[in-house]
Amino acid sequence: MASYAQWVAGARPRTLPAAIAPVAVGTGSAHALGHADLGLALLALLVSVSLQIGVNYANDYSDGIRGTDEERVGPIRLVGQRLADPANVKLMAFLWFGAAAVCGLALVALSGTWVLLLIGAAAIVAAWRYTGGANPYGYRGLGEVMVFIFFGLVAVLGTTWTQVKALDLASWAGAAGVGAIACAILVANNLRDIPSDTETGKRTLAVRLGDARTRVLYAVLLALPLLTSVVAALVHPWALLALAAAPLAYLTVRPVLQGARGRDLVPAIGRTGLYQLGYATLLTVGLALSG
Repeated sequence: MASYAQWVAGARPRTLPAAIAPVAVGTGSAHALGHADLGLALLALLVSVSLQIGVNYANDYSDGIRGTDEERVGPIRLVGQRLADPANVKLMAFLWFGAAAVCGLALVALSGTWVLLLIGAAAIVAAWRYTGGANPYGYRGLGEVMVFIFFGLVAVLGTTWTQVKALDLASWAGAAGVGAIACAILVANNLRDIPSDTETGKRTLAVRLGDARTRVLYAVLLALPLLTSVVAALVHPWALLALAAAPLAYLTVRPVLQGARGRDLVPAIGRTGLYQLGYATLLTVGLALSG
């Protein structure tokens, strides 16, 4: 039976910046557009974090029962390492999805943005179908696309829309920047797992592109947010503050471009999350100052 510490590790806390960053940027964008509501922002954060933890447990369960987690390096695998009953891990995933649904319902009810119910339901289905179900899209190289959509565009723009019912160019630019780094986290993770994924038939985007091109993609994804901050500055000049995250981007990408492999890539994944949090914080402050 898994210990409490192992269950916490199974939630993969290092991935939580991918859930926090879009809500921060979305709230900063709302402030720049005239009104930020911290109560609605908190509900959006609960939705985002619950979805992130839910998808982490869901991936642990689905990859574990398929046998693709048995030879991997990196975070703990509750099912793959036979630390927990697969049924309990699946239940944990759906409990977190349920928490996301309840918080999401409260968010749309209080903000009057009922159209987001459908998008929220789609996000939960996408979270499960990443590695779950008969034909998971994560095994077909589409994981990065869905991460960009749901942890970039939907999370940032949805947060802004619930607070001000408006979007501008900076909102879209911030969403694209946050989504790009969220994709970079997944790309780094899948780069590390190319050998084991190839053996088990998991055709991630990294497996399809190969080692060298995946490293180039990772670098592009880290650079893209710096470009989008310039685009955001066309509307709100203080958004240029996000460029101060460039040194962190360089420190993050350097070991990957230098050929780090296996366990040596694990710190890079954590640093990518820190880069996302730093970028989001700077952009949020910039947008707030513009407002």
